[in-house]
Amino acid sequence: MHLPMKKVLFILLSSAALAVSVAGLRAQAQLSEFDEKFKVFDQNSDGIISGDEMNGASYLPRLDLNKDGKLTREEALEAVQKMRKLAGNPTGGIGDEPTAVLFKRLDKNGDGKLTAEELANKKWFNGLDIDKDGVVTLEEAEKVVANLRKRGGTSSSSTAQSAVKPATEDPSFKEAPELLKGSEHGVGRMVADLALKNMQGAEIKLSSAAGKNGLVIALFSASCPISGKLAPETARLEKDLKEQGVGMLLVNAPPGQNAEEISKFITDHKLVSPVASDADGRLAQQLAATTTTEVFLLDAARTLVYRGALNDQYGLGYSKDMPQHHYLREALAAMLRGEPAELLATSAPGCALDLPAQQGVATASVTYHRDIARIMQASCVECHHQGGVGPFALDSYEAVIEHAGMIRKQVERGAMPPWFAAPLEGAAHSPWINDRSLSERDRSDLLAWLGADRAKGDIADAPKSRVFPSEWSIGKPDAIIAGAKPVLVKAEGTMPYQHVTVTTEFPEDRWVRGYEILPSAREVVHHVIVSVHEKGSKVRGGGDEGAEGYWAAYVPGNTKQIYPEGFARKLPAGATVSFQIHYTPNGKAVEDTIRMGLLFSKAPPKYVIHTTALPNSRISIPPGEANHVEVAQRTLPVDVNVMAWMAHMHVRGKAFKFEVTLPGGKTEALLDIPKYDFNWQLRYDYAVPHFLPRGSTVKITAVYDNSAGNPANPDPTKTVRWGQQTFDEMMIGYMEHYTPLNPRVADVSK
Repeated sequence: MHLPMKKVLFILLSSAALAVSVAGLRAQAQLSEFDEKFKVFDQNSDGIISGDEMNGASYLPRLDLNKDGKLTREEALEAVQKMRKLAGNPTGGIGDEPTAVLFKRLDKNGDGKLTAEELANKKWFNGLDIDKDGVVTLEEAEKVVANLRKRGGTSSSSTAQSAVKPATEDPSFKEAPELLKGSEHGVGRMVADLALKNMQGAEIKLSSAAGKNGLVIALFSASCPISGKLAPETARLEKDLKEQGVGMLLVNAPPGQNAEEISKFITDHKLVSPVASDADGRLAQQLAATTTTEVFLLDAARTLVYRGALNDQYGLGYSKDMPQHHYLREALAAMLRGEPAELLATSAPGCALDLPAQQGVATASVTYHRDIARIMQASCVECHHQGGVGPFALDSYEAVIEHAGMIRKQVERGAMPPWFAAPLEGAAHSPWINDRSLSERDRSDLLAWLGADRAKGDIADAPKSRVFPSEWSIGKPDAIIAGAKPVLVKAEGTMPYQHVTVTTEFPEDRWVRGYEILPSAREVVHHVIVSVHEKGSKVRGGGDEGAEGYWAAYVPGNTKQIYPEGFARKLPAGATVSFQIHYTPNGKAVEDTIRMGLLFSKAPPKYVIHTTALPNSRISIPPGEANHVEVAQRTLPVDVNVMAWMAHMHVRGKAFKFEVTLPGGKTEALLDIPKYDFNWQLRYDYAVPHFLPRGSTVKITAVYDNSAGNPANPDPTKTVRWGQQTFDEMMIGYMEHYTPLNPRVADVSK
């Protein structure tokens, strides 16, 4: 092994500290401190750093002497000792102290100079002695190291971690409009066919302005600077919308603007769509509009499918050369494909509208065709359609009536739609982009309709029927990884976890921007944990269920994932993919073949996604205890931008909570699941990644019900410990996060 000269120079200033990576390891030479640092990365405390634990620091793979994809304590220690010996420093530590601190440690006599005796390696001494006067000063040392860092030759962990900044400080997040929960802002509801007045005083209805495929209502103000900045994109949209069969209605929102002012705005920006005035605020009231730049996308049945910003190029106090997110265009493309938009609502930076307090959009009595069918489509039909993962369809009036009793029971107890995160104290909006919970309006309307005469209403008010793909919901995969033969699932009882491994044949690394896991017999598959192993690695017989993190997962409520632009997971060349499958027999013997479809990035990503497990394998749940608490915590060795959390327990699991204590001592709740449900192990995705600085301590708390009062409890008389089967228990908190792609650490692939 040969260390590059730049790293050799840094080793010198680190009291022969070993700079084996961009991030560096901060443990000291003493064995006890080495062990302490090893434990930080060995998050499941099994004595091995493996799986996603190897992503804890970029240098860890360099310590893997036998290249089996994991590190034992002995192997890591041997690697460090060999590298110290190569560096000519058998006793030095592994460090990232500032240059001045390291210089002081080397300056044995404290005279402010390093002599050849104090710095025994001649090459290192000559490299730092800039003026060749026979001694190295602190100024010389700092100059050389700063030069190297500037050129990218080496860096301490603090330098490397500067690339991992809070997502809120990244312009791609900071300047973006705020993402909102669509159902709380009218998305999914029918918009009444209001009549407005055009500039000539003639009546114009929303239906007359619409195209065959829908309508975009674009609010504007002739005097709002941001309306003016967005006008060129609005003009481009007019042409594109016409070609796509979608109309546009430009609505002057503020009261009091005169016709001449409005006409000049339209003429100056060469806009050609119909123009209407909302001087009395009726449309803005119905849409609950807030600014002069909001756009509203309605489908052919006048269902609101997106509302918010046109894009993220302009806002209050900022401008971008080009937009990074085309919210309306992306929602429009999804609507034309017959799919819901990925983002349903955002705030729209612009001039605020001065409107009376909102009185609610609908005042008429609730009907199935106008209201309930849309609530079903927005919150239920994704799973409850013919061929979906739900046990029955809810896509017709007859089906809803047939299952009305169960719908009412599940909605009243908060079990459906499946969403179990408690609101975070002090949060104005839900931080979760995938929040499935019913808005208060949807919930009250649904329960009121179920408890009344269940009016059908006018079929002319019915929404467009949703169309679901027959196979892959992510679209045609770029590659499919499939088990070689089906697994026989018996009719009754329980089954041990099944393990399916597939060796891929990709000649080079691939960057995966999305995946979907598709069992052929979904009705008997409870969950799937997917791990990826480097080529040549020995794949252990299934291993512990996700205790080292996972690469992909299929769990109730989470069967696929498509990452934001610029994000991807790495699939190494020739990797082995292992599927750990939990089957639940349902009374009929079937065969299941597991498949995973992959979408590849066309270019290397900006950020690499990892999933790290925070397990507690030492749980011990006494018999009969209805509220047994287990706690575990980990201190983060690096800065982290968290994308998502997910909790995992088995059938005795009752509640789960993620908390963090920041380096300054402040404690905050991250995710609280007061009613954990083994049947719905959801991933809770942040709308904007949540930054946790190095030194933060993440605490997970799990509550178990091992009493006879738990109907799912296999044996309340048993002390329950960690184990893979459902009658055992687990305690794992998953943290999905990302790191900047570093070509020196991760191979760049097509």
